[in-house]
Amino acid sequence: MATAEIHIHGHADEGFGKVADAFAENFRASDELGAAFCLYVDGRKRVDLWGGVANQQTGEPWTDRTLQLVFSTTKGAAAICVAKLVESGKLGYDDTVAQHWPEFAANGKGDITVGQMMSHQAGLIGVDAPISFDEIMAVTPVVEALQEQTPMWKPGTAHGYHAITYGWLAGELVRRVDGRRIGQFFADEVAAPLGLEFWIGLPESEESRVSRLETFPPPADPQLRAMLEMFMGPGTNAHRALTLDGRIDGFSGVDTPFNTRAVHATEMPGANGITNAASLARMYAATIGEVDGVRLLDADTMEAARTERVNGPDLTLIVPTRIAAGFWLHSMLSPMIQEGSFGHAGAGGSLGYANPELGIGYGYVMNQMGGGIAGDPRTIGLNEAVLASL
Repeated sequence: MATAEIHIHGHADEGFGKVADAFAENFRASDELGAAFCLYVDGRKRVDLWGGVANQQTGEPWTDRTLQLVFSTTKGAAAICVAKLVESGKLGYDDTVAQHWPEFAANGKGDITVGQMMSHQAGLIGVDAPISFDEIMAVTPVVEALQEQTPMWKPGTAHGYHAITYGWLAGELVRRVDGRRIGQFFADEVAAPLGLEFWIGLPESEESRVSRLETFPPPADPQLRAMLEMFMGPGTNAHRALTLDGRIDGFSGVDTPFNTRAVHATEMPGANGITNAASLARMYAATIGEVDGVRLLDADTMEAARTERVNGPDLTLIVPTRIAAGFWLHSMLSPMIQEGSFGHAGAGGSLGYANPELGIGYGYVMNQMGGGIAGDPRTIGLNEAVLASL
């Protein structure tokens, strides 16, 4: 298959031609640079497509070996790790976090439950401690800062997107319960059984395969720039949560730190997972059924993990969000295929999710970041095409 400008590689099974067409259309209509898409239906891979350029500076093509940093799409992987500990009986969503992580109780956090923390109700969207970029990369200093942090609102009374801190909170909980850091737990318990190419903390041996992210330019319109500044400029909750008060801004500027080895190598389970579309779709397919004999979550655990916990105005993102136990749910902000879907989008456009009613596992990754806050048009088009094909 080919468009006038770009070659699309891979396959779409009979009956899924509309999905291939929608993927190709993204390159024509949405300034797609390099991307991949994969769809599992009832445990079988039905669509696996890729195309474009992995590095705009060098012209290196996107291949079936290309990997991509997927920002907050990583949060779904972290949520699966916590859900697996719930399924094993080692952890409960109604447990207080402090039962497993005693130091977390400091400064009014003793009653925060695991379910509240996983659904962004803890009020820990940033840290007041003056930690450096290098300390953030080392993980332990930022975890210690979070356990000492006073919540920004009374936990359980409101929710606000913990854009980066969510991952360290979930990661430390996994370590306290299991003993393994979350990167190792994910590798052992999720990636290895399914043969996924998905890392939270990328080995140096895989670094050359990672596609280069291209950030979105600031709006040319002065009014739009002013609105963006009001929404996420210094002093706002969005700036605090999305950039850790400017310490790690991955969404603007030519030299985003998310293209660096330091960020790829650390464990930032809320924002730095590196994978491909095929692994993302395969992982989600295995949360709702068997994939080559492997199922990650049983039906009861899956239902508990995707049950809505908050729905309404978000103190970080301003717009309403719907969140379960670490997963986003189908909504205006994060449109998936239909109600019942659970997963996570990432900054710039990546998306992974499952829908048990339709039996699908879905994965989309790209290197040209989009600038919208609600529903990337590229994934909306793919969602529609998948639904039409089913």
